[in-house]
Amino acid sequence: MQSRELKIFSGQANPPLAHAICGFLNLPLGSISLGKFPDGENYCKIEEDVRGRDVFLVQPTCPPVNDNLMELLIMIDSCKRASATRITAVIPYFGYARQDRKDEGRTPITAKLTANLITRAGADRVLTMDLHAAQIQGFFDVPVDHLYAAPVLNEHFVQRGFVSDEIVVVSPDEGSIKRASGHAKWLGGKLAIVDKRRATALKTKQENIIGGPVEGRIALMFDDMISTAGSICGAAHLVHAAGAREIHVAATHGVLCGPAIQNIQSAPISSLAITNSIPLRPEQAIPQIEVLTVAPLLAEAIKRIHHDQSVSALFTTAAGGGLD
Repeated sequence: MQSRELKIFSGQANPPLAHAICGFLNLPLGSISLGKFPDGENYCKIEEDVRGRDVFLVQPTCPPVNDNLMELLIMIDSCKRASATRITAVIPYFGYARQDRKDEGRTPITAKLTANLITRAGADRVLTMDLHAAQIQGFFDVPVDHLYAAPVLNEHFVQRGFVSDEIVVVSPDEGSIKRASGHAKWLGGKLAIVDKRRATALKTKQENIIGGPVEGRIALMFDDMISTAGSICGAAHLVHAAGAREIHVAATHGVLCGPAIQNIQSAPISSLAITNSIPLRPEQAIPQIEVLTVAPLLAEAIKRIHHDQSVSALFTTAAGGGLD
């Protein structure tokens, strides 16, 4: 495929990220009209020719999840009916990812349903980042390129100048041990694990710290997403009580819903780094939060997909994770 055949369009979920991606690729953002009819139904019209083109649609399914998901489906259908040769759904943040299994009777596997919707709408492949569970890639019946923001997060802390002898990488729960271990290998320092017990679907309780030591050190905590921030703040309180000198948190997806901002402000967290996979709303901008860009990562992946080159070759050696 030739570069002139590459077209990138953005939904309404995160236009600044799409503009930044186009900036790195030296391409104009495709023209598209999006909105709602008076009755609330979504409206979409592709304002330029996509026949025979390789189309990439940038649309994280972040809150409002259902609006953004429906808009993505309609964009895909519009491009398919306009005879685009290939349609790639670029979903930096994949909503419904936490509903990836039946943890009790009579409940749906909504992540699989969402994958089916995107596939049936006409997407030929999916480009996403830091899925909550890597096996969600198997829910799609089309190829999935799964990126990790670990190199971006690691570089952020390298730039902070932390010395490996002073840091301890803390896994906020048992499920994040592999992620924390990958970051510890790259950044150095000791590894500690917070023993988290889930009381209900919405509440967790942090019990103990395994490993370390934590006392007198700079604690770095990593997670794939921060939603209400209850778990990460609970872990921060426990680590602080154990004598950590500073606590810095990094996560790929800053969902930051419900009491998240209040929880972060009241927790002993010195800084929180998130990526722009989800746009930070003005009311969420507090001094502790710093936004890192994943636009270069996504842009390079889009370029490689467009030219039918290996995407995994970029990231298999990246610290903290590779491509599945």
